[in-house]
Order: sequence, then structure tokens, then C-alpha cells
Amino acid sequence: HADNKIAFQEFMVMPVGAKSFSEGLRWVTEIFHTLKSLLKKAGHVTSVGDEGGFAPDLTNDEALEFVMKAVKAAGYQPGTQIGIALDCASSELFDEGDRKGYKFWKSNPSKLFSANEMIDIFSRWVKDYPIVSIEDPLDQNDWDGYVSMTKSLGSKTQIVGDDFFVTNPTRFKKGINMAACNSILIKVNQIGTVTETLECIKMAQQSNYGAIASHRSGETEDAFIADLAVGTGCGQIKTGSCSRTDRMAKYNQLIRIEEELGANAKWTTQHLRR
Repeated sequence: HADNKIAFQEFMVMPVGAKSFSEGLRWVTEIFHTLKSLLKKAGHVTSVGDEGGFAPDLTNDEALEFVMKAVKAAGYQPGTQIGIALDCASSELFDEGDRKGYKFWKSNPSKLFSANEMIDIFSRWVKDYPIVSIEDPLDQNDWDGYVSMTKSLGSKTQIVGDDFFVTNPTRFKKGINMAACNSILIKVNQIGTVTETLECIKMAQQSNYGAIASHRSGETEDAFIADLAVGTGCGQIKTGSCSRTDRMAKYNQLIRIEEELGANAKWTTQHLRR
């Protein structure tokens, strides 16, 4: 969500080894501020994009390396304590390639990549980095590609459909039947009704798919998705970086919910499909 040469949309960290939500939030906050210091020391701009994340002018591989450095410098162990999550928004790459292939138009505009070559890139990254979730790795209409990717990497990492499923029960049912992806991103204002949103979450849970309650780029301080994530038992939420009040409002609400639940609050990584 920024103007730089990183082709993929988001590089995120997940506190997979934390014992509670508040502990996990502290971990990622410390990593966020450590990353800022590392970027600044390396001469990169540390202003944030529209979802609160940093937007340095890096390649995809360089971005992954900076995240790894930040995790270690903050005192955490990649893999056992912290996982990496990606939002690729690869439909944009496919559009840039005139829908003939995937074009990394910011960093490698002279080459078109096939779906299989994209899967090879992700396979290498999953081997080299503690990547536990990959969102929209292929074009939103590449059903066969998603089936292949899920067969290849679905047992190792979470394959999430956002643009692919658009919180639409009909598209999601087709994906479940084809074994395409193993998780769905849930956006209430993407499908338009709470009823259909709840239907998608129920379908995911009944089909052993992960469900991730999610924000959008244009957000307010409304924190409904925090309550949705807990109330439906999604187990996962994607709501931006540790900056900007529109993003922090959701984290603050989750802290309040955890405090209200007290000893009844449950934190687990069993919802992470891998």
C-alpha cells in the first residue's frame, strides 16, 4: 500500500509463540519499532503507508531480510516465536502482465512469470524464511493455480484467499470443493452484509479452513472487527501495523476484551492452517 519498488503489498509478522494476546501484541510492537531503527540506520525513509506499515524502497527479498533482522534484533526467535505473513495482491501483477503472466513491474519489468514460476518463488521463500501465511499469491481467477499451490504448500503454510474469495459464499464454496486455498480473509464490507460474512466464517470452520477477520485500506476507528474475530472464534485478525489510530483502535479493543474475559480468555495458534 505504498509507492516503492516492493511488488508485494504487505510483509507482516505473527507472534505464533506468544502465550496471550497482550504478550503477542507487545512482541510485534517491539519488532515494529526495532525495524524502524534498522531502516533509519540504513538510510531508508521510515514514513508509513496507509495501513500503518513502513514503505522503504526495497526488493521483496530485501524486505524479508529486514524483517528477519528486526525479529532477531528485538530478541525473538524466527519460526518458534515469530512467523512471517505475506499479502501478495498478485492480481495486480497479473494485470500488469496484460493477463498473460505475472510481471514484477517495479523490480523486474522485462520478465513474465507463469503461475508455476510464482509457486516456485513461494516454495523457495517458505524454505528460506519462517513464512506461515501467504495471501493472494496468484490471480483472483486462477482456480487451477490455487489448487496447485495448495497441493504444493498447503501443508507447510496458510494459503489465504482475499481477492480470490471476496468473502463471497458462492465463490468460497467452489474453492472448498476444489481444495483451493486453506483459509479465507473475512471482510464485512467486501460482501456487504453481516449475514453473508457469518455464513463464510461458518463454512470455513466446518470445512477446516482458517478464517481471518480483516480491516480494509480505508479505515476508521470503528473496532467492530475485533469483536467479530473473538465472537465468531476466528482466532486470527489482520488489522494493520502498530501505528495510526484507525489500526490501533482494533488492538486496543482486543486488549479490553482480553481483560474483560480474564482467565476465560483463550489464545491459541490452532486456527493457523499449516
